[in-house]
Amino acid sequence: MTTHRIAAIQMVSESAVEENLAAAGELIARAVQGGARLVALPENFAFMGAGEGDKLAVRERDGMGPIQDFLANAAARSRVWIVGGSIPMDCGEPDKVANACLVYDDTGRRVARYDKIHLFGFESGDERYEEARTVAPGDRTVAVDTPFGRAGLSICYDLRFPELYRAFAGANLVFVPSAFTYTTGSAHWEPLLRARAIENLAWVIAPAQGGTHPNGRRTWGHTMVVDPWGAIRAELDEGPGVVVSDIDPAFQARMRASLRALEHRVL
Repeated sequence: MTTHRIAAIQMVSESAVEENLAAAGELIARAVQGGARLVALPENFAFMGAGEGDKLAVRERDGMGPIQDFLANAAARSRVWIVGGSIPMDCGEPDKVANACLVYDDTGRRVARYDKIHLFGFESGDERYEEARTVAPGDRTVAVDTPFGRAGLSICYDLRFPELYRAFAGANLVFVPSAFTYTTGSAHWEPLLRARAIENLAWVIAPAQGGTHPNGRRTWGHTMVVDPWGAIRAELDEGPGVVVSDIDPAFQARMRASLRALEHRVL
């Protein structure tokens, strides 16, 4: 079986869409120069505003808008598959958006859309988040066939809900574009990613926001690729950059043949 080189991008996004897209474009180019044939961007890669409601002003209608155009053109120009982190999409409600992960093939054709199902809520001292105020949840799981294997899509807070990943058990790859807070990420990010890889015997690719943003929010970063045995193959702790790793289908096949947990499921 042929190995596949993939890249996960880490960013520290801000409120200026054009500047974020320019930064993402440079990082995609770096990933492609490193031999990647699939590039995954983090959650909210194109926009992180000063307040949760700011995303309403940059939401896009399905199939049209500068962020979607950027993803399609970047994929076609570089002949690379792109997992487009997440972007704010019109959901038909005036005061909410869908938080959508879009996948484009290497011709620039969109082949999948997943809307984040589980919406983040957290309170600790002065730190408060309530994503449901401005985001409408998705209602279906999504997995897509790619040249690199079947890929299950999830976003950030979804990581805490293993039943979502069981819904596409057997997928070869799992993507988790994220913007974990520093508080929750420092405690839970790595063990949750490794657990999802181990229990599904899948490659987990987790591109993240990582640093202190202009809005004052600090994200955990630690973009990583985890193999089906739960080992971290590549990682970047903080700041913009590219994590590159080779995905080896033969290694995954050996792990699944050795430990047949997916076959042994009862419930």
